[in-house]
Amino acid sequence: MTLTVFILLALFGIKHFIADFVMQYPYMIREKGIYGATGGLHHAIVHACLTFFVLVMACVNGANGFIIIALSFADFVLHYHIDYFKQKLNRGLTTADRQFWIYLGLDQALHYLTYIGIIYVITS
Repeated sequence: MTLTVFILLALFGIKHFIADFVMQYPYMIREKGIYGATGGLHHAIVHACLTFFVLVMACVNGANGFIIIALSFADFVLHYHIDYFKQKLNRGLTTADRQFWIYLGLDQALHYLTYIGIIYVITS
């Protein structure tokens, strides 16, 4: 089981890089601070779909489809709200501001804690 956890951590790290940096487009970044806007929703959907893919590929402990869908949906909801609040906190800040980096770090920490929670559920 320990190897499974490490593999899942690696897969979620790769998934996060792909969704947050490769597959995130300017309209997503621009609209994440507007509650309910398409850009933030699309970004969170990308994360949820990739989470679903990681969990299906891992098929840990014979997890059933309901659990995989529920965890993917949880990632969607959490990712959306974490990003929304980060955008709200960062409003008016630039990369030259220390607070900008603190909020970005908090955002990333919360996303990775989400993945740790998903991994805990799927491996328990």
